[in-house]
Parts: sequence; structure tokens; C-alpha cells
Amino acid sequence: MKPVCSSRLLLLFFVAWLPAVAVSLQAAAAEETLEDGDEVRKWQEAAVEFPAFPRQEDLLTFYVSAATDNRFFVDGSTLSIGRDGVVRYVLVIEAAGGARNVTFEGLRCQTKERRLYASGRLDGTWSRSRNDEWKRLQALAANRHHAALYFDYFCPEGSIVGSVDEARDALRRGGKADRLMNIR
Repeated sequence: MKPVCSSRLLLLFFVAWLPAVAVSLQAAAAEETLEDGDEVRKWQEAAVEFPAFPRQEDLLTFYVSAATDNRFFVDGSTLSIGRDGVVRYVLVIEAAGGARNVTFEGLRCQTKERRLYASGRLDGTWSRSRNDEWKRLQALAANRHHAALYFDYFCPEGSIVGSVDEARDALRRGGKADRLMNIR
């Protein structure tokens, strides 16, 4: 008679166990702590209220890439920097064919993460996102606009901009002024 515990059974156990470990590690990373003098505290996101729907006159265009025909905007009137270190804004993407995507989002410069809070409806109201957890930024073509906002406008050199006015100015100038001067 062969033993019940075969190599296949061990492999099956390992495959079932690995995702549980990955989820545990991800949860531990999410419980990031920040030092405040001698006191160590967990990062906690501030309460978020949805902004007014964007108006055309408040939209600030920003450059993403020559590889897309889409036009990208941030509603300057909704741009905010929370006490929790999150840059929040309304993003508007217009496709060449006229389709328009409106979202309310946040960026954490400290962790290179983004979050989708809500999507805009045609009637000018918000639909809360069902999948609103923080996601790590990736410089892929599909979300290159998030990377552009992070690197060129809101989190130059990995640090959050000093003020909302500085962020708006970077959008108006086509990128962080310091970065643009160093390109020559």
C-alpha cells in the first residue's frame, strides 16, 4: 500500500497556502505606520466627500504621451491635498471620438498608489466605486495618465507638491517647473 501523503498532495497544499500568505503580507503592508516624533501611528485616510461635477471652464489639460489621441484633464477646482497626504482630483478623459470618462480619484505620493473613489454619470452625479482599494501605480500604457500625474505634476521626485496652487501651476505649465528647467 502507498503512503497517503504524496508529492502531489504536498504541492496542492503549497498552492492553496501561497495565496493566503500573499494576502497576509499585503494586509501587513497596508498597515503602514508613520513616525510623529516619538509616537508611531498607523496611516489613516481622511473622510472623503465627493466634489461637485466638473465644469468645462475649470478643466486643466495635461500631457500624457504621444501614443494616445485621448485628451486628459484635471478639474482644478476639485484639486485638494488632504492632511492624510492624499492628492484628490477629478480626472476627465476625452477620446478622439467624443466619448468622455469622468472619475474622482486620489494619489498617495508616499506609497505610489492610486484610488478610484467614484465614476461620473451622464446626469452629472457620482457612482461610488465598488473596487476602491489603493492600487500600486504602474507605468503601463493602460494607466499612463496616473503615472504622468504622479511623476510630472503631483509627486515630482516622489514628494508631494507643496500646495494646491503649486499643483495647478504645474498642470498649467505642462509639468513641474523644476523638472522642466532641468531638461534643456
